[in-house]
Amino acid sequence: MGQQLVFLPECGSTNAEAHLLLNKNSATDGCVIVAGAQTGGRGQRGNTWDVEPDKNITLSVVFKPTFLPARDQFQLNIAVSLAVHDVLKAHLPTGFIIKWPNDLYFQDQKLGGILIENAVSGTFLQHSVVGIGLNINQGTFSFGRATSFALITGQQFSLKKLTEHLLEKLEGRYLAWRSGAVVAQKQEYLRHLYRYQEPHWFEIAGERVQGEITGVDAHGKLALKLEQKLQFFGFQEIKYVLD
Repeated sequence: MGQQLVFLPECGSTNAEAHLLLNKNSATDGCVIVAGAQTGGRGQRGNTWDVEPDKNITLSVVFKPTFLPARDQFQLNIAVSLAVHDVLKAHLPTGFIIKWPNDLYFQDQKLGGILIENAVSGTFLQHSVVGIGLNINQGTFSFGRATSFALITGQQFSLKKLTEHLLEKLEGRYLAWRSGAVVAQKQEYLRHLYRYQEPHWFEIAGERVQGEITGVDAHGKLALKLEQKLQFFGFQEIKYVLD
């Protein structure tokens, strides 16, 4: 991972740059695109990712998991989320958590996010572009409920060293997953999942309901117990109520 590394002082979106390389057949498995500044970063639900230049990690990694059935693609999300969680664990005090499907939070404040875009060929994945944004040295944010490594610890961090650490953890988690750690990684993902097995408020179809997260199915849908009935929800069908 990172043997092919592209650094861009500024770009609209590292995921978009990765797709351009793939379209030119110029991206190898493990290709990494790093941006000093990202002007059009995207998150889940089409949200923008607004960060200051040269203060945070904004990168994308190209994977080519052609062995993976499309129906099991959330396994890659789990491996990537755990890799980022490993980095947080090494540098931050306790209090960080994975928020389904791919956000990283510290005490109810957003610390980072992951956006995975998959291309399918037949019934298997053709390639995956994994975009990761982590708030590192930024001190103020234009959106609420956000924090950074610096705000949490009172320290400044080397983006280069943190990026190297992140790529090392990504490669380790990816190879472990490929070697058969699917069940173990899913169990670990659930242990670190925000509000797992806790009563919490959610918004579904414009209404607030109280439910309990019981797991995530093979397709990545959130399993929620509502009035003693188990239901499953996709990314666009449910929101956490955080206020």
